[in-house]
Amino acid sequence: MTPRLFALTLLAMLAFAGNSLLCRLALKQTAIDPATFVAIRIGSGALVLWLALRLRKPARRLEGHRHGALALLVYAVAFAYAYTRISAGTGALLLFASIQISMILYGLFIGEKLSLAQGLGIGLAVAGLVILMLPSVSAPPLFHALLMIMAGIAWGAYSLLGRGAKDAAAATAGNFVRATPAALLLFLLHALFSHAEYDAAGVAYAVASGAITSGLGYVLWYAALKQLRVTPAATVQLSVPVLTAFGGALFLDEPVTGILMASSALILLGIALVVLAKRPA
Repeated sequence: MTPRLFALTLLAMLAFAGNSLLCRLALKQTAIDPATFVAIRIGSGALVLWLALRLRKPARRLEGHRHGALALLVYAVAFAYAYTRISAGTGALLLFASIQISMILYGLFIGEKLSLAQGLGIGLAVAGLVILMLPSVSAPPLFHALLMIMAGIAWGAYSLLGRGAKDAAAATAGNFVRATPAALLLFLLHALFSHAEYDAAGVAYAVASGAITSGLGYVLWYAALKQLRVTPAATVQLSVPVLTAFGGALFLDEPVTGILMASSALILLGIALVVLAKRPA
């Protein structure tokens, strides 16, 4: 892995962890409802990315496609609504397990082979994730658990679709712009048939989630995906729960436990094995 690819991947994972923290804060500690959060998140991401493209010299056109926009929207909506009734630990376990399984299965389907070291790495990383989440795992409501699994599959699909993007920023901006009308329609339907709720803190978290940790974070991830094979791309995302947990310790006064340290070591070792090991001939 080159230094540039390592930097892109690390920054993307930090952005995803930051996004998880912003989503937890907004949906758990403010008055904002999921539909409003999703609309602001996607809309603000679309605006910032569109402006960034217009300010480039020369200005670039929107790229991406409707399939990427659909995957982005499904992920964002399912993720937000799942977290209204599901614990953070259980949700993260379901989300990232479904991401890894869907992407690794796709990699095997298209003919990617795993070496013994890579197989061991995946096992270590998944074991570390399970150890990290087990203390807070509880039986979730079935519907919301299925929503979180759907979010993971959609995110896996979004990652796979992004691997062929020629311009990461233009593709991400195009996907956000295409997803915005549907997100706004969801918000309007929610406001019409239910009651839209929000406050200043919730709106601020949603804007930061959309404009910074989602929009710009996805640009970095798209750029990294152009150089990553499917299996390493799937496995490296297992670092996000670890980064999120440490972020919670720094910003939410959550304790750093021995279990956290042990699971972090397993996950990072597993990622190193998958990314650095030579593929079988």
